[in-house]
Amino acid sequence: DRTTVAAKDTLSMQLSETSQKFILHWGEMGIRWGINRTVAQIHALLFISEKPLNADDLVETLEVARSNVSSSLKELQGWGIIRRVHVMGDSRDHFESVKDVWETFRLVLDERKKREVDPTQRLLHECIVEAEKDAATDKYTEQRLRELAEFFDITTAWYGQIRQWPT
Repeated sequence: DRTTVAAKDTLSMQLSETSQKFILHWGEMGIRWGINRTVAQIHALLFISEKPLNADDLVETLEVARSNVSSSLKELQGWGIIRRVHVMGDSRDHFESVKDVWETFRLVLDERKKREVDPTQRLLHECIVEAEKDAATDKYTEQRLRELAEFFDITTAWYGQIRQWPT
């Protein structure tokens, strides 16, 4: 379909050097944050895109495999920072990013807490209970675990307070 091809070419050409620079940098930062480069680049492109984009747009613009785009979109939806939307006259799924920076930050913090902090906090408390019963665990190790658990408990309580602030 010539219309679809023209639309794709226009989209690719619309990326300014500044947009490209941002998308590439966001991908590099994603790696440093433990996120796949393509996942971060798709988020960056959707964040700066005025209109929702479909998977074909993402494949063409970022020049990545369709399978990579599909899995990246699922991951971003899992984080809650993009959503699927429908565009009148187009049966394909389109995607848009949460545009509010504070809301995006809050969603990422919520998800990281759920995936990283909560399991670690539970494990620390389990280890402390076990260390109290286990004569083989030395007092120094038990104390270090207690201090780390206390740190997690305090920072989690702070997070709970900050989380209530309006965006």
